[in-house]
Amino acid sequence: MSELRFNFVTGDWVIIAPERAKRPEDFVTAGKKDDLPAYVPSCPLCAGNEGQTPPETFHIDRDNRWTVRVVPNKFAAVQYETSITRQSSGAKKSMTGAGLHEVIIDTPLHNASLAILPRDRVEDMLSAYRQRFLDFYKTKFIEHVIIFKNHGQRAGTSLQHPHSQIVGTPVIPGRLKGRIEGALRYYDDFGECLCCLIMKEELNDGVRIISQNDSFVAFIPYSALSPFHIWIFPKRHSACFGSITESELHDLAGILKETLQRLDKGLGNPDFNYVIHSLSPQECAVKYFHWYVSIVTRVTRTAGFEIGTGMYINPSVPDNNARFLRDIKL
Repeated sequence: MSELRFNFVTGDWVIIAPERAKRPEDFVTAGKKDDLPAYVPSCPLCAGNEGQTPPETFHIDRDNRWTVRVVPNKFAAVQYETSITRQSSGAKKSMTGAGLHEVIIDTPLHNASLAILPRDRVEDMLSAYRQRFLDFYKTKFIEHVIIFKNHGQRAGTSLQHPHSQIVGTPVIPGRLKGRIEGALRYYDDFGECLCCLIMKEELNDGVRIISQNDSFVAFIPYSALSPFHIWIFPKRHSACFGSITESELHDLAGILKETLQRLDKGLGNPDFNYVIHSLSPQECAVKYFHWYVSIVTRVTRTAGFEIGTGMYINPSVPDNNARFLRDIKL
């Protein structure tokens, strides 16, 4: 019989449907591996083609060669403005499409995914994330900054070269507002950070843990909204990604690479998105919110029921998926 589980972090109900349940092996994307070259002359993100992008805003070098570059997005969703105009009339409300939007080029190599990059190169990418995250918040009209990565066509990527994106907006998105309100409500009721509680329970249960190190734990939550939906939580409570220390950055690089490596090897290089959910540096010390990384593996499709109800159907069991990934030999 199906079971409804409530996801306290997102505020969503999910149906775990054993009648249509699939084994973890059923989600393997057969033949998905791409045989890509290390350099593509027409790719604007490859090393040697720097003239095809706007002037960079940040970079990291090793041995006199860049390992990460950050450039403005040529097709930005929002644009920098010196002033913002707001308008409201009846049921119509609008404002200037102001903001910041950059592309973080993860690696000079066209064919080097995070699953196969050396750990120190992943750490370089995360260092660039942190620096641009903090820089974005120095712009006076920026209220929220999101860092995300799209991998594969089903995840919405338009360029094959490994890259991430960072966007700063002048408003706080409604979905984040809902999560903040839920976390604050839980803290007011019970005097405890909801994410800290979830992490403690998952560590005690153990069955949905994929991996952990001194600073982070990766797991598939009890109420995962979709198959292989993974959360990476910092063990130290903090509301802001920008507060991450050097040692934590090193540990995050390790667990992020390992998690993506397990997905790559176990599911055959599946499409995925990951997002860093965080508050601003000014809110770093709040006790009710906990920043984290969410990895959504695109092995199923959203259909009419999900669109019409806002509820998710997960045709797999989180415990089984976590064990499948945990047992992969790297």
